[in-house]
Amino acid sequence: MLEELASTFPILTCILFLPVIGAVVLWLFDDEDMVRTSALTIALLELALTVFVLLRFIPESSAMQFSEHVPWIPALGVSYHIAVDGISVLFVGLTAFLTVLIVIYSWDTVRHQVKLYMMALLALETTTMGVFLSLDLILFFVFWELMLIPSYFLIKLWGGGPERHYAALKFVLYTLLGSVFMLVGIALLDINYHQWATLRHMEPTYSFDLLELLSVPIPLGQQILIFWLLFLGFAFKAPVFPFHTWLPDALFEGPIGMAVVLAGLKLGTFGFIRFSIPLLPDASRSETVVTVIMTLGVAAILYGAIMALIQQDFRRLLAFSSISHLGFVVIGLFALNYQGLQGSLLTMINLGFSTAGLFFIAGFLYSRQQSTQLGSFGGMAKQTPLLASFFLFLGLASIGLPGTNGFIGEFLILLGTFKASWLYGGIAVTGVIFSAAYFLWYYERAMLGPLGKAVKDSIRDLQPREILIASALSVMILWIGLYPAPFLRMMNGSVQALVDRLERGTVASIESKQPVRVD
Repeated sequence: MLEELASTFPILTCILFLPVIGAVVLWLFDDEDMVRTSALTIALLELALTVFVLLRFIPESSAMQFSEHVPWIPALGVSYHIAVDGISVLFVGLTAFLTVLIVIYSWDTVRHQVKLYMMALLALETTTMGVFLSLDLILFFVFWELMLIPSYFLIKLWGGGPERHYAALKFVLYTLLGSVFMLVGIALLDINYHQWATLRHMEPTYSFDLLELLSVPIPLGQQILIFWLLFLGFAFKAPVFPFHTWLPDALFEGPIGMAVVLAGLKLGTFGFIRFSIPLLPDASRSETVVTVIMTLGVAAILYGAIMALIQQDFRRLLAFSSISHLGFVVIGLFALNYQGLQGSLLTMINLGFSTAGLFFIAGFLYSRQQSTQLGSFGGMAKQTPLLASFFLFLGLASIGLPGTNGFIGEFLILLGTFKASWLYGGIAVTGVIFSAAYFLWYYERAMLGPLGKAVKDSIRDLQPREILIASALSVMILWIGLYPAPFLRMMNGSVQALVDRLERGTVASIESKQPVRVD
């Protein structure tokens, strides 16, 4: 009975729309405690559903699982097609996990318009889930754009910085600019499919479905054009250096909850591995594309790390650290081999625990000193040993200490990069050294040594809810760091299918007049 129910019940649709339905329900409540309790209940139920999917997910498989496919606009070939595979399933669980922690963190830190804040947060969870679950490119684009609405208001209304209005507008404008190019690329993919299907009297003649688009070869010149159009859309959102300038402002001016989402969920690089590389394998492995993107990746590693090294504010340090870590993800992806792709995918998940955890730490620091400037700290470890301990542990995970989740991801990326190019691999290694330098230098000045004059005498250590957040993140960091096998098994099948796709390409199928299909 359970097997039959699991195969027919639309669990992904429930995961997708439960948060936004919950947001509507929250509108009915006026009591703030009821709003908080209801939001946490909805987030926990969402997490339970994603855990069920993770437990029932078949590892080592490249198949799309829990698939739901319904025609939406048949005349245009648009469908409601959602599913998970080894590339997306862990992101779904990570999104639900982080949302629960954000609700817990916001329990006593958000006191202004609590109901609207929780509604915006749950709406953001739905749109983020939509990005990770969508297999139809138009459906994906709809959720990609809808993310801007709750994101804008979260930064603008609940940000703590004086320039939050500017930061919110800058974030939206940058993302919209990239989306224009992405939409043109999506349209060109559909046009190519239509021409191919019409010549072979295939049905449907229009399609935006990833699995159907994968079956159609694309000439190399057209692939390269579409690749760069999609690249701009994903690069602005990631953000990839040098399209990153909105990120420090958004992470510094916005609320901690929004910073956790932006830094912890790598939506732009997910777009590369979900759509750009599999749909456009010949363009992805072309010498020009690889050279340009690998160069941007190593530039991001060095630029982000050096900029982090000179920051006096912890949130700005984390913003530039995120840019540096994203450079590692980019070079791993475009090493275009099994280790690089696997390491990048795992690192994207890892950053959802370590970098997001450090932003929670920044929130804990701010709640005590009303600042994350270095001058507001000094010697705090003596009065807040728990805070200092979790701070150190999460930071060490971020810089890739063996035994933590950061090590295995960076190791696989560097292994894949060295296999592809010793030059890029050698440059990337220096980023590891810089990351250790900027974190340990800040930590030493903020937590160790004599007690700073600006530190309040009555400063308190971590409270129960804060301990719960830090402990949950630490457990996941240790789990992946010490026993990554379950996570790697989930993604192995899809990563291998992607590597096979890259080796096979699509141009050869044009000569044979046979479409290339992916298992």
